[in-house]
Amino acid sequence: MENQITMTEFILMELASDPQLQIFLFLVFLVIYLITLLGNMLIMLVIRADPHLHTPMCFFLSNLSFVDICYSSITVPKMLVNFLAEQKTISIDSCLIQMFFFLASGTTEIFMLSAMAYDRYEAICHPLNYIQNMSKWVCIQLARGAWAIKFTLALVNTLVLRVHFCKFNKINHFCCEIPPVLHISCSDTLANEAISSVIVGLGSSSVIIVSYSLIISTILRIRSTERWHKAFSTCGSHLTVVLLFCVKAFFKYLRPASGSSFEKIVTVQYSILTPMLNPIIYILKNRGKDRPVQSLRERPMFSKHNGAKIIV
Repeated sequence: MENQITMTEFILMELASDPQLQIFLFLVFLVIYLITLLGNMLIMLVIRADPHLHTPMCFFLSNLSFVDICYSSITVPKMLVNFLAEQKTISIDSCLIQMFFFLASGTTEIFMLSAMAYDRYEAICHPLNYIQNMSKWVCIQLARGAWAIKFTLALVNTLVLRVHFCKFNKINHFCCEIPPVLHISCSDTLANEAISSVIVGLGSSSVIIVSYSLIISTILRIRSTERWHKAFSTCGSHLTVVLLFCVKAFFKYLRPASGSSFEKIVTVQYSILTPMLNPIIYILKNRGKDRPVQSLRERPMFSKHNGAKIIV
């Protein structure tokens, strides 16, 4: 207790110490951020404008694009400011707010991907009942659940965060993410680690793992090579996004924080690069070469146009 001091701000560490390299990184991350904004906004506008895309998967994809915009906007603007600032500081309150929304957006992304995994499961394993099982009401409730869970878990984790900082106010990270903040505290952080890793990670990943286990089991029973290929292409883009985001995020949160440079790179990959790559992955997937086969056909849920087919 004698070593505890009252702190008003934290010092964030830069990605590079060379001033010239920091200017280069500023330009790189500025371009990445602009591509993220434009790409995800384009996805949202196209889905909203085209009645052929008023389908369950596109509905979830539109929500995912909005989450990606929020996710990048939480950390990248402050990072860009710090690249050009001499004092790379952030107040305690601002740090807690950033940590809250960072966890909230990341949680929403995971649970939205879980909802999309369930949608792929219904499309492949129960194609005849897909329209009934993935009705508009069901899709809206799944999206609402993802948004509600995010605020609940983030709020609980922030309220439970009752840590003391003894001597160090330097966060060996470019943003206020939970593991590096807890790493410099001198309090018991078991409750926060349980919420941020076990509940969020294992709770959401179980839906993805179960869904894709059943999907793979169904695909392996398909004898037609063409139908087998179409079944995999139906969930290929989503599975790519899951691997890019969830694997690295789980790696980060399920192991003790060490403050290494590799952890910064991992955070950049799943919180900055993945939101930029998501629209590119889905756009490349939907250039028109894949068409659903008869047994895996999907129909639009949210419009009266009966001749349209899902292209995602």
